[in-house]
Amino acid sequence: MPKSAAPGAPGGVSKLDAALTADIASVARIDAVASILEVVCRTTGMGFAAVARVTEERWVACAVRDEIAFGLLPGGELSVKTTICDEIRASGKPVVIDHVEKDENFQAHHTPAIYGFQSYISMPIFLPGGSFFGTLCAIDPRPAKLNRPEIIGLFKNFAQLIAFHLHAQERAARQEAALLGERETAELREQFIAVLGHDLRNPLASIEAGARLLLRQNLDEKSVAILGQLQKSTSRMASLIGDMLDFARGRLGGGFALSRDPDCQLGPVLELVVDELRTAWPGRSIETAFSLSHPVDCDPARIAQLLSNLAGNALKHGTGTVKISAGAASGFFELAVENAGEPIPRHVRERLFQPFFRVAQQSGYEGLGLGLYIASEIARAHGGALTVESQGRQTRFMLRMPLDADAPAS
Repeated sequence: MPKSAAPGAPGGVSKLDAALTADIASVARIDAVASILEVVCRTTGMGFAAVARVTEERWVACAVRDEIAFGLLPGGELSVKTTICDEIRASGKPVVIDHVEKDENFQAHHTPAIYGFQSYISMPIFLPGGSFFGTLCAIDPRPAKLNRPEIIGLFKNFAQLIAFHLHAQERAARQEAALLGERETAELREQFIAVLGHDLRNPLASIEAGARLLLRQNLDEKSVAILGQLQKSTSRMASLIGDMLDFARGRLGGGFALSRDPDCQLGPVLELVVDELRTAWPGRSIETAFSLSHPVDCDPARIAQLLSNLAGNALKHGTGTVKISAGAASGFFELAVENAGEPIPRHVRERLFQPFFRVAQQSGYEGLGLGLYIASEIARAHGGALTVESQGRQTRFMLRMPLDADAPAS
């Protein structure tokens, strides 16, 4: 080809701003573009085809197929005023030239003279919404029969396909940015919960200590009752704060941290939890069946917390005797809590272990809806699982986890 260099851009490449660089990258990510340019050249017989980003000031090649040594690479730039694409950007209409020397409109045009072509076709690329992106164009030093419906239709369809992919990328980028923003907001929210829960512990401890000191004084019956209620309230608040901190630590830290004891004898730990529950629920019957001769590699405080959550849930929402069993078999530790009462519907069971989930009829309950979620996370941190079965009038929660921390879960 007689003339190929880009005027004012040595080697056809100039410094691009971030927006143009991003546009070139967007076109490069469209796998179909290389095939589109190949089909354009094979169908028309032309030797050079490109997708160009065109603005009022710039003409930049985003993708190129060059079989005639035109000398332009992706990122290469032509002076926009030397191109017909500047006119296409202004008019929004395609330009098709079969033979420059015989074309009344372009035989004296400066662009063919500068770049030495005789055949030319350029189709505008409009993004959804109507904004102009650039052109799909082709040139050759020889004449070509381009002004045919099938060729014009081919270019139009390819231009629309490129626009579709560019819009899809932009939409995906916006969605990804929105998702990232939501994740950052969620993380900040959980950090706030963690800080709030931690800072609430100190004033709560002061209230609890003050109540204990006052109870040592010579008080009347009414004052003792008020202080007793105050102690119950502070205990309840401490439990809620503990749940908030566990939730925040689990979410921010990727799981619950454990202080494992490979030689833990869980029997006494579980008995202590049951004794505390019997004290808190003097009117309810709790039966136990523990068979734990083998040590369990676990965090005893976390297992105690899990049992307290499960049994407390059974006492609050179940009826009759609460049955608690624990044992070891075939390399696994199993802990079950069973109670009578109305069966839990399947759609509710599927969400029981989600954070902040509370059954509609229990909406008056004072908790945060974190107890069962925390119990399930404790099970997962131990390599085990927490499941629930509810049939007839019996509901049963079951923890199953390896006795040995190095054993595979199943």
